[in-house]
Amino acid sequence: MKASETPMHDPWELENRLYDQGYQAVCGVDEAGAGPLAGPVYAAAVILPRGLTLPYLNDSKKVTPRRREILFDQIREQAIAYAIAWADEKEIDAINILNARMLAMDRAIKMLNPAADFALIDGNRNQGIELQNEMVVHGDARSASIAASSILAKVSRDRFMVELAEQYPQYAFEKHKGYPTKLHYQLLRQYGPSPVHRKTFLKKLWAGKQSG
Repeated sequence: MKASETPMHDPWELENRLYDQGYQAVCGVDEAGAGPLAGPVYAAAVILPRGLTLPYLNDSKKVTPRRREILFDQIREQAIAYAIAWADEKEIDAINILNARMLAMDRAIKMLNPAADFALIDGNRNQGIELQNEMVVHGDARSASIAASSILAKVSRDRFMVELAEQYPQYAFEKHKGYPTKLHYQLLRQYGPSPVHRKTFLKKLWAGKQSG
């Protein structure tokens, strides 16, 4: 199905159109952690009660960390169903990040209980998503369900990276969450990659180091 591109101001417009067509359980799906050099990519799928309004619910990247934590609890408490899944760094290296993102999303959708009968997918790709779906460009800023899934995926991944920081304290994962920051590159050059680093993401770094 063609990706939706027209800006919409009503966060329930997409869901309401699908419910009016006869669908019973529309979920929003988004991922977090496609860009980091380490750790898994997370995805979440959420079915919200129709018309639910949560203050400050928006794309997780536009919400403060404290607000994300509050929304994380509110979404889990009020959702009809939600699921959080991931693809780890080994899977990312094996099948590439795009396919790993889709894999994590599909896993989250399949974990929903009760199940969804239609999915709104953030972005413009849906390869490997088995459930009937519609792609929504910038969906995390246009759909309440996708925005909710964005929050769950982001908070869950951030928490996991804090846990990884306890296992690998030398990389300061609690500060950068695995993203390619100046500090992260500095620590990588000092200590080399850990078992949770994405080897395919580091090829360019090591190539530059060897040529220098």
